[in-house]
Amino acid sequence: MSEEKKGFFARLKEGLSKTRNNIVRGIDSVFSGFSAIDEDFYEELEEILIMGDIGVNATTEIVERLKREVKERHIKEPSECKQLLIDSIKEQMKVDETAYEFEKEQSVIMVIGVNGVGKTTSVGKLAGKIKSSGRKVLIAAADTFRAAAGDQLAEWARRADVPMIGGKEGADPASIVYDAVNAAQARDVDVLLIDTAGRLHNKKNLMEELRKMNRIIEREYPNAHRENLIVLDGTTGQNALVQAREFGEVANLTGIILTKMDGTAKGGIAVAIQSELNVPVKYIGVGETIEDLQKFDSDEFVNALFDVKTEDDVILGNKDEEKESYNVADEYPRKR
Repeated sequence: MSEEKKGFFARLKEGLSKTRNNIVRGIDSVFSGFSAIDEDFYEELEEILIMGDIGVNATTEIVERLKREVKERHIKEPSECKQLLIDSIKEQMKVDETAYEFEKEQSVIMVIGVNGVGKTTSVGKLAGKIKSSGRKVLIAAADTFRAAAGDQLAEWARRADVPMIGGKEGADPASIVYDAVNAAQARDVDVLLIDTAGRLHNKKNLMEELRKMNRIIEREYPNAHRENLIVLDGTTGQNALVQAREFGEVANLTGIILTKMDGTAKGGIAVAIQSELNVPVKYIGVGETIEDLQKFDSDEFVNALFDVKTEDDVILGNKDEEKESYNVADEYPRKR
């Protein structure tokens, strides 16, 4: 594990401490509080997972997979189920290696999402990451409705050391996309990143605007690999799922960038979103710098969530958090 990865994993682990208190301690109490694996055991496990924002669909799939494993392995003790549960959640969240093909091809990436989720920041960070891998990147500032969005993106473009097109308030977003697509081809750019407006209150206009942008890209750059990444705020829990569904009506979502995972008690939403929408979480953010946005790794995420000890813990010097926090399991009496 590289130094950057170790640092990110440590921040992710620290950032998920509230979620850990919210879910994992409740799960542990189920494993230690039941003497047999029966329907009551599975019901309580389901209840804690759903209350921890993991969602009904994902919880059902995780528990069904756990039941199959328990049966196949003839497991009798609840305490022996924890690793099976962890493995089941990892399997649920696996991201296929082909999910990042766009980083190696000539691509157009449209970044969408409501205002305030970290969309413009994510575009800047992603530009920096892709450029650092040796690719030629261009940013298009097509969010022309939010005051100072262009200025904010220009600052990120400067930090990432990549050129930017557009950014003038009130300009037609579709015309900026047109200019950017043609510039990307003329300059032989590898990856064009497009920041878009984040309005949901006027959905009809937003839908038409996104459709118009998509038509321009398809017409002007038909051979480009296409990605529509939605940025979701991890602190908003189920609201993030609602937003993703609404944008999914407008654009074919190919991936999720999950931001603000440092300090959320609702980190379980990462599992729910992937299951409910069948769209992979491709990137995860835990801070303000370019290094704080990383490719999503289901093993890393679930290890951080469940405080699983890895070989790197010795190097990282991670310590268990013993902070007092709200625990959903305290809401329910134990069934023994």
